[in-house]
Amino acid sequence: MIVRKLRLQKGWSQEQLAELTGLSVRTIQRLERGQAPSLESARSLAAVFEVDVSTFDVSTLTSGEDSMTDKAETAQLAQDEESALAYVKQLKEFYTHLLLYIVFGAILLWRRGIDDPVILWALIGWSVGVAIHALVAYEKIDLFGVGWERRMVEKRLGRKL
Repeated sequence: MIVRKLRLQKGWSQEQLAELTGLSVRTIQRLERGQAPSLESARSLAAVFEVDVSTFDVSTLTSGEDSMTDKAETAQLAQDEESALAYVKQLKEFYTHLLLYIVFGAILLWRRGIDDPVILWALIGWSVGVAIHALVAYEKIDLFGVGWERRMVEKRLGRKL
């Protein structure tokens, strides 16, 4: 997540960051989801972002630098930043869903017309889906929130967390 924060601060796309670092876009995506970078990747990112390599928490890859000061210096996203990034991601997914609905709805109406009851009912059903997605994205309802995630993890583990 620190990679995503730094990338957004610079205003770069994932493709631009990949080009600047010499890493693949897929690697950038994995790092933004929280996968630990290799030492070489961390060095490339540190050079591009002009930060210390320890920002990317590669202390496990280097030789035994486990002091408390190293860990304290390692940049971590604050809880509110993680929450804000997750919220923006939800909004982005909703807007993508809405855009697909508008584009494909227009194409379907143009090709088949509003007189086709199958198309009309499909668009009505899709409209309900878009509306529910909006309520979830704007946090008006909590269908699959933290409580649900915790219950599913506990169910999978067969014990309390």
